[in-house]
Amino acid sequence: MTAPIRTARSSVAITGGYVVPVDGLPIEGGTVLVLDGVVSAVGPDVAVPDGVRTVDARGRWVLPGFVESHGHVGVHEEAAGWAGDDTNEKTGPDGAHLRALDAINIEDEGFRDALAGGVTSVVVKPGSANPIGGQTVAIKTWGGRTVDEQVISDAVSVKSALGENPKRVYGDQKKAPSTRLGVAAVIRQAFLDAQHYAAQRDAADAKGEPFARDLGKETLARVLAGELAWDQHTHRADDIATALRLADEFSYRLVVNHGTDGAAIADVLAERDVPVIYGPMLTSRSKVELRDRDIANLARLAEAGVRVAITTDHPVVPINFLVHQASFAVKEGLDPQVALEALTVNPASFLGLDDRVGALAPGLDGDVVVWSGDPLDVASRAEHVFVTGTEVYTWDPAAEGGRGAGRVVERSERFAR
Repeated sequence: MTAPIRTARSSVAITGGYVVPVDGLPIEGGTVLVLDGVVSAVGPDVAVPDGVRTVDARGRWVLPGFVESHGHVGVHEEAAGWAGDDTNEKTGPDGAHLRALDAINIEDEGFRDALAGGVTSVVVKPGSANPIGGQTVAIKTWGGRTVDEQVISDAVSVKSALGENPKRVYGDQKKAPSTRLGVAAVIRQAFLDAQHYAAQRDAADAKGEPFARDLGKETLARVLAGELAWDQHTHRADDIATALRLADEFSYRLVVNHGTDGAAIADVLAERDVPVIYGPMLTSRSKVELRDRDIANLARLAEAGVRVAITTDHPVVPINFLVHQASFAVKEGLDPQVALEALTVNPASFLGLDDRVGALAPGLDGDVVVWSGDPLDVASRAEHVFVTGTEVYTWDPAAEGGRGAGRVVERSERFAR
């Protein structure tokens, strides 16, 4: 059998730009050298080997590709209606056995939008209809014939939801859980069952005895063992308090997702070093738990010492607007350096991806974006996007009669039939 064709790994030198590694000081007139898909060197005086393509970035900003840490791209497809919406399996409140990976369509237009916004990695998550939604997956936003060839890690986290969404979904079905206390009880019981399951499984393994495996309990046992983070959808401060209480009970690695009212208990989150993936910000206060949503709350969280990332919750906000949310947050008080960290190194660190993505550093994937200027300036745009050293998106200012247009390298151009 022929081995699958993986995401293309190419070599390129991006020279003369204002290089912002994010995890280090900016470099004026710097070079980023990518060899065979991996960053080889970053600095002011980098020797470029013969035969390596060179891209002149003078007058441009050069940054790592952005990481969308909470999106539904591929599982909630653009302009596809119910047929393309596989975000939530609403037939049971405990979906620990489910995997987002099994529902991703990499032909979703959202992936093309991601590239236009400089987003080269995304953690795709099930939705928030269930107390336990299922396992997430981190993927590149370009590359493979199948999604499997774009996977960065399939051992990232499990999505869970507190608050209005699960109580509404199951309340409408006239069954439990229809209250906040019912939602918490589902999660608590599921972890108790997983603890008991893991003890029985390990005892059977030690004796060499057969044991009936359970997909959901296996997943939750991995959360308890620290292998997977617990991505907790929660907005209101009281729901965040419940998330902290449950994490204390079962000692898992908690990441607050949304956290729009988290500023009210920012000191508590900072003291416990619980990170927050904040947003989406460019939305109305569409439900009660969003009453206190405020873009300025992100700055308040960061000022208190909370490690933060930013999410569009795509398609709630289009994924290419990820950087614009950061710009608005800076306008409302967020430090610009923290804003860039919230798009790169922070989400990579929260979700265990920092050995691959999130910065421009030797050994990391060659996911590099050349911007026309400071990406936090709303007038700037991504002009060249590289994934593992391969240019996959290019802005052509002369296209469309001089209006300009971006061009994505389609998979059909790589995989001849």
